[in-house]
Amino acid sequence: MAVAQESTVSISDVATFWVRVFSWCMIAVLVAFLANNYLVTTRDWPGIAGILAQENTGPLAWIQLAAYFAGFAAAVIYVLSSRAQTLRADSSLISDVNIFLVRAFFWAVLLIGLVDMVVSFLRVEGLLTGVVGEEMTKRLGRPQFRGTYLHMPLMGAGLVIAAFTRTLGFIWLSLLIVVAELAIVITRFVFSYEQAFMGDLVRFWYGALFLFASAYTLLEEGHVRVDVFYTNFTSKKKGLVNAFGSILLGLSFSWTIILIGMGSKSAMINMPIAKFEVSQSGYGLYVKYLLAAFLAIFAITMAIQFVSYFLAAVADYRGEPGKRQPEAPPAH
Repeated sequence: MAVAQESTVSISDVATFWVRVFSWCMIAVLVAFLANNYLVTTRDWPGIAGILAQENTGPLAWIQLAAYFAGFAAAVIYVLSSRAQTLRADSSLISDVNIFLVRAFFWAVLLIGLVDMVVSFLRVEGLLTGVVGEEMTKRLGRPQFRGTYLHMPLMGAGLVIAAFTRTLGFIWLSLLIVVAELAIVITRFVFSYEQAFMGDLVRFWYGALFLFASAYTLLEEGHVRVDVFYTNFTSKKKGLVNAFGSILLGLSFSWTIILIGMGSKSAMINMPIAKFEVSQSGYGLYVKYLLAAFLAIFAITMAIQFVSYFLAAVADYRGEPGKRQPEAPPAH
């Protein structure tokens, strides 16, 4: 009997080890991919495809390939050094980091929207020159300058604010969207005044609200489930379904967006960001390139959250204690 129990414990430990290795390798691959994507789009590195290219790319392509193996090694070393850590602890850690990222993105979007709106308003009304001078007005009319020296510092401010706050700001951003839309209605029909930046602001904030909140909604079991059988499953069966679903549907969906949108320098997400693409209206918000980035943020945060969800699902299947309860009742 003792031998059987020891064998069961040993198998359980091995299963936990490989589940954790797989999960952390997914995170490592994502980090390595994003680092390589940055080098390809902004530093003209060849990417790992350069290894098979006929052109001489030097050691750069091999360095980028080595980044993935380094990520695998780091994941295995971390798991080996924290063997006592449970699946739920890993799930909670990954989820907390992801929620911090989402919180930082929300604050950045809020700040960029407000500041860019003020700049666009002053510019369209011819008041910006009196505030910042003629030379700075010309510079703020260039997308690359505004994105680099106005938007990016505000993104950094969003990271700092997120480190000292614990609210995600969904409610406040929703309220601001309503206020911005109401302002359009009032100024259009009462004062016969409307500018392109007003509609841009609503779309900018609404896109962020919809895409950034998806990972948090997954954490809180808030996504709508259309099913016939799942509701009546036992906790163990639900864990099994969620574990396979996280890999076959969740991660595959997220990685499809990431690879298609960021797979090359000219990909549909990378190109607008690299060029600081803006709308045709020269007096609207200069945030069109950020709307492309929203899709990347959605896929990245969802991929991270699905890894966390996978770990929690396996823990559910195994009946481990400490299951996290959603803050709000799940939607059906």
